[in-house]
Amino acid sequence: MLDSNLKTALKGYLERLVQPIEIVTFADDGENSRQMLELVADIASVAPAGRLSVRSGSTAGERLPSFQITLAGLDTGVRFAGLPMGHEFTSLILALLQTSGYPAKVEADLIEQIKALEPAQELVFETYMSLTCHNCPDVVQAINLMAALNPKIRHTTIEGSMFQAEVESRQIMGVPCVFLNGEMFASGRMELGEILAKIDTGAADREAKKLSAKDAFDVLVVGGGPAGAAAAIYAARKGIRTGVAAERFGGQVLDTLGIENFISVKETEGPKLAAALEQHVKEYDVDIMNLQRATALVPAAAPGGLIEVKLENGASLRSKTVILSTGARWRSMNVPGEAEYRNKGVAYCPHCDGPLFKGKRVAVIGGGNSGVEAAIDLAGIVAHVTLIEFDSKLRADAVLQTKLRSLPNVTVLMSAQTTEVHGDGQKVNGLSYKDRVSGELRRVDLQGIFVQIGLLPNSDWLKGTVELSPRGEVIVDSHGQTSVPGVFAAGDVTTVPYKQIIIAMGEGAKASLGAFDHLIRSSVAG
Repeated sequence: MLDSNLKTALKGYLERLVQPIEIVTFADDGENSRQMLELVADIASVAPAGRLSVRSGSTAGERLPSFQITLAGLDTGVRFAGLPMGHEFTSLILALLQTSGYPAKVEADLIEQIKALEPAQELVFETYMSLTCHNCPDVVQAINLMAALNPKIRHTTIEGSMFQAEVESRQIMGVPCVFLNGEMFASGRMELGEILAKIDTGAADREAKKLSAKDAFDVLVVGGGPAGAAAAIYAARKGIRTGVAAERFGGQVLDTLGIENFISVKETEGPKLAAALEQHVKEYDVDIMNLQRATALVPAAAPGGLIEVKLENGASLRSKTVILSTGARWRSMNVPGEAEYRNKGVAYCPHCDGPLFKGKRVAVIGGGNSGVEAAIDLAGIVAHVTLIEFDSKLRADAVLQTKLRSLPNVTVLMSAQTTEVHGDGQKVNGLSYKDRVSGELRRVDLQGIFVQIGLLPNSDWLKGTVELSPRGEVIVDSHGQTSVPGVFAAGDVTTVPYKQIIIAMGEGAKASLGAFDHLIRSSVAG
């Protein structure tokens, strides 16, 4: 199951096991069980003597194949159903180490919050994932850590493609998908703090009081994507008090799989780049306030006064200058049925959710690079792809169009306007579109729709405060200055053309330098 290189790497990690652990396997005579048992045997073969044992458990009532990771002699709560390979192999390694007592690289206050949880009943989590989903490991690893630290929490990670019957019966159309005590809990990427906030109801109030008590910043960056990270680093290097309030550090980069145009880095993945951005910011004296959603901007009452940023949890932060870098989000079709069937067949990440549609018929909305790339990717998984483009021609690069048209299971519809998403009340079963040449309405029967039609700036909370373009972008000058004194902006939320990671970083640095210049001049004037 594991090649020699993986075994060598795994052996190095397993040297860190603190207490002896045990893997309990639940298997039948099938091929999937054979592969799982082979994986477990490979793990055991490279573990230090006396630190890891394997035994078979009773299969009654168990998912087959699956295995439990437990402290020797104790029934702890981390399980995997299927083969945790691909993006989930790291989750497996961390589960082994953390179950043994190896310390997690997580903020101490979050560790204490997990340990202090005393739920009225046992919290039983089930997370459905796909091995190609780059968003799933964060969720899996977060809940696994909770199960390793708190005896009242249990967690099973389920490979959706191996347990297709469960996926169908629970109407799961997107991953990661989390159930708690048998009820739907959450869908999509979540961080540890977000999960804790949903089950620890007093956490938001405690956090709001803590944030509101902070001293004023010299520079407060709102947003933690590439622009925000660059802005924070440039500000902190000036030796001034710098804070970052981010809804999720990394921003939309976290949802990007392959990155091949970041100069000097031949190839990387979004989550890796996001982690590197956060680590770089942490090298400086920056107050990072993650999982904080901004809801309002209050300009300074007088020149040189403090600007206020209000947060969703009721807290308020104050700063002499503010840099807005809240980025953008996937654009929705805004047609009947889209919201109703989101995560029930309507999806936005082909890499994450594509495997759930194996052998089915799907549509991709959008003929730009992202849409055509999605169609090419999905064509290798699903039975058929219908690409629907509003314009009379595709806008993707020529090389991508050539590849697309070479695929036998792809149909391209141009001058087609999607008008409605159809479903049976539980999941998608088709869509309607209007032929923009003939005016005729037509229907396509399918089981999945992947929307790839561009971005919308995350600027709704700024309406009426800073000047926005007709597209909702924050208008900035050559220094990143907005219409409000002391408020700067950078990245995909602004009017700067070409929404690219490397451009956002440069704009973030520029806005930070602009904010510093504003501080100097304000100080001199005062």
